[in-house]
Amino acid sequence: MEEKKLTAREIIEGYKGPKLRIMEVCGTHTHEIFKLGIRSLLPENIELISGPGCPVCVTPVGFIDMAVELALDKGCVVCTFGDLIRVPGSMRSLADARAEGAQVKIVYTATDALDYAKQNPEKQVVFLSVGFETTTPGTCLAVKKAKEEGVQNFSVLTANKTMPKAYQALKGSADAFLYPGHVNAITGEDDCRKLAEEGVSGVIAGFTPKELLTALAVVIKKCEAGEPFFVNCYPRVVTAEGNIPSKRIIDEVMEPCDSQWRGLGTIPMSGLKLRDEFSEYDAVNKHGIEVTEGTPNPACRCGEVLQGKCKPEDCPLFGKVCTPQHPVGACMVSNEGSCSAYYQYKM
Repeated sequence: MEEKKLTAREIIEGYKGPKLRIMEVCGTHTHEIFKLGIRSLLPENIELISGPGCPVCVTPVGFIDMAVELALDKGCVVCTFGDLIRVPGSMRSLADARAEGAQVKIVYTATDALDYAKQNPEKQVVFLSVGFETTTPGTCLAVKKAKEEGVQNFSVLTANKTMPKAYQALKGSADAFLYPGHVNAITGEDDCRKLAEEGVSGVIAGFTPKELLTALAVVIKKCEAGEPFFVNCYPRVVTAEGNIPSKRIIDEVMEPCDSQWRGLGTIPMSGLKLRDEFSEYDAVNKHGIEVTEGTPNPACRCGEVLQGKCKPEDCPLFGKVCTPQHPVGACMVSNEGSCSAYYQYKM
């Protein structure tokens, strides 16, 4: 008699094995899983924990301090994605700097900032380049275009990061990762395959209910087999080779460097900086600012949340001192932040 084939939901709800800890690396996954009610399907022996997949959240305090210095002390027009404006620095946020008279402008792409610089040649314009492999190509295109057109009043402050080294740094913190599908749409499958060879398990997950349930079911079945694994559960978007033109422009304009991650410290060769031939567009060099580490609020546990060591609700500030209206930590500010998700769906 043919054995009945179980659905993804039945596999998840019927899991009876040892406790599994699955890390949702991507903040969008965290929000979607909450919104879709998937957590309510999980048995007690499956725990979902948050990870460092929110680019605003992992951007260190020192970067915010440098951005504030550029805006307040150097008189630059700072162009940024909206989420970054309210992230606290050591002393003030960019929103605070704007209230003190600094010019801080919200843009949607690096090209928007470049266009503003071309329209206002008397102003020094700095774009805050924060993000993973998904947004980095846009910065690289803007920098390359600025160089080709000889734009002299445009530069970028970079905090671009790449994910594979972060997974290695978090090895052992979870039984498996849900890899962010939009990042792997750029990078492809190779990095994840190599991670599996190093003992780091994970699946590339999409964002629809079916895709998320399928990814979780695959994690359960593969963990039961007991061997490190990688599966692409988002093949309609993620190909083996990834987005070759995007990878090519990144490699042309930027190169790997050590990078500081909020909560994870400095991870060797996990960041990206402008290559020497584009150094004239590096805001640190152009405006002579000092690279600093900054001083985070000691009461905020955002760093531990990003490592999966605690949940947002374990932080004594969560929902009391720290709310989306008055955020203390970056994880409460960003739309992809874990604290924001927990506040929105659990409070």
